[in-house]
Amino acid sequence: MKLTAERPFAKPETAARKLMMIANGIEAVQDGRIFIELLNGAFLFTEGGTPQEYGAGLAYAIDAGWLWKHESGTYVKFTPAGADLFA
Repeated sequence: MKLTAERPFAKPETAARKLMMIANGIEAVQDGRIFIELLNGAFLFTEGGTPQEYGAGLAYAIDAGWLWKHESGTYVKFTPAGADLFA
C-alpha cells in the first residue's frame, strides 16, 4: 500500500532541470546575474517544490556545470554548458 503520492521533483536531476527552465525565463540583470530569490521563489511557491528539493536541484545544477553560484549566494549565472541546454 502506498501512503504518499510521488513528488514531481523528488529526483535531483528533475528539480535541476525545472530550476534551469525557471532561470531561463527570468530576465538577467547586470552581467547575466539571476537573483537567487527569484529562482527559489518561483520553484517553491509557483511550482510547489520543497526546500529540500530546491537545495538538491540547485546542487545538481551546479555540480553538472549548468549554473555558477556566487560565493555570497545572492545570484547565479548560466555557464556555457547551461546556456547550451536552451540553444
